[in-house]
Amino acid sequence: MKQFLDNLLSECKLDENNLDPLFIAKDLADDAALICALFAYGNVKAMIKFLRSLDFALLDENEETIKAALNHHYYRFQTIEDVQQLFIGFAKMRRERVELQTIFETAYKNGGFLYALSTLIATLHKYINANTHGLGFLLAKPFDHTNPKGVSALKRYLMFLRWMVRTGFPDLGRWRAVNSADLLIPLDTHSFTQAQKLGLIQRKTADLLASIELTNRLREFDESDPVKYDFALYRLGQNS
Repeated sequence: MKQFLDNLLSECKLDENNLDPLFIAKDLADDAALICALFAYGNVKAMIKFLRSLDFALLDENEETIKAALNHHYYRFQTIEDVQQLFIGFAKMRRERVELQTIFETAYKNGGFLYALSTLIATLHKYINANTHGLGFLLAKPFDHTNPKGVSALKRYLMFLRWMVRTGFPDLGRWRAVNSADLLIPLDTHSFTQAQKLGLIQRKTADLLASIELTNRLREFDESDPVKYDFALYRLGQNS
């Protein structure tokens, strides 16, 4: 199985000619990169078009300016008001010097990866009132890191953390205080289905526990960088 996945991995072509939010996020600050990750769902062409329409310099502006600039921006489940409130919340965090890296790395040092992930999500909820369907979907719910049962796969957060932590191409490797070995694989419907077909997981639901189960299995193949196999499963899904 390891040889099979390694062969798939060697065939992956990950460059800026492929549509991937990472190639928009890579030149942005961490908070703007997280916004890119949060909107990374749905039709990839539509998603990239939306991300390219966003002016991330607005994160340094006031609420009035943000609302005026984003009065025509909406995406799938997120209304114009949702997009505006998201930017307003992130802008407030930036004004107050609330840094995502500091939040995550401090919590990671004190309580591990799941604690840091839950702390990151809870912090966003302090600044962004996710009381609409669109923002609730985008941000996900804070969760008890000691009991992840029933928690969604949190695919877009885990993808963002892959970008920030993992040093191998194409990821950014900015957050060096976090060990790549502790990352969890970003699990979507396609990678979940492929992992089931390969017998890598037994769980029937594509949730956070499934991501943990799959990552634990992939650590048998590379304990220092299990999430690299995200690309192999993606490649397999492309060819199915």
